[in-house]
Amino acid sequence: MTDATAFAAAPSRARLWAEFIALFVGLPLLMAATFGLYPLFPVLLGLAGLACLLLHFSPAWRWRKLLQGPVLGEWRLILLFSAATAAVSYAVIMQAAPQRFLSLPTWNTGLWLAIMALYPLLSALPQELIYRSLFFERYGALFPSKWAAIAANGAAFALGHLFFGHWVTIVMTGIGGAVMGWAYLRNGSLGLAWVIHSLAGQILFTFGLGIYFYHGAAG
Repeated sequence: MTDATAFAAAPSRARLWAEFIALFVGLPLLMAATFGLYPLFPVLLGLAGLACLLLHFSPAWRWRKLLQGPVLGEWRLILLFSAATAAVSYAVIMQAAPQRFLSLPTWNTGLWLAIMALYPLLSALPQELIYRSLFFERYGALFPSKWAAIAANGAAFALGHLFFGHWVTIVMTGIGGAVMGWAYLRNGSLGLAWVIHSLAGQILFTFGLGIYFYHGAAG
């Protein structure tokens, strides 16, 4: 048996738990302890590449799963999630930093347009590969129920943003991550989770909450 064949064989629960803890607990804690010592996006893209590698060697994984499930057919869910994100974002920014409301599109329109265009591809998509496809397809069976997996997904997504160092980031990513996890499991659609993640990020930056999702605890 070659090394590649051995790696692709059905992994034991012990190995899956070891991988899970390393990727979704240990690594976020290490990143929080060393934040500022490394460029963020290359690390994110590297982790997305690792996620693709682990998925490739998962016995039940098929790459066509990336394209399965409805997206635009779930327009009601997309609209409701976007409206809820906008309402929460407005409430948070008006309470925490009202002077920053719509400051990015108003005063730095070029940067805002760049974020609107690039966020879905450079941030949301790599995160969805890691936190939805890899999480549920390789490690989902570790949890006793769908709802336990969704709760763990939200917690892992929040922990993955710990390095930003602000409670707003942790709370919003925890809740948002659980919703994205539920959306993914609803039809197995990475596209749906990616769309609502992309829209959430675009809304957050538009409303002024980028101070908590890029500069961390700034402001």
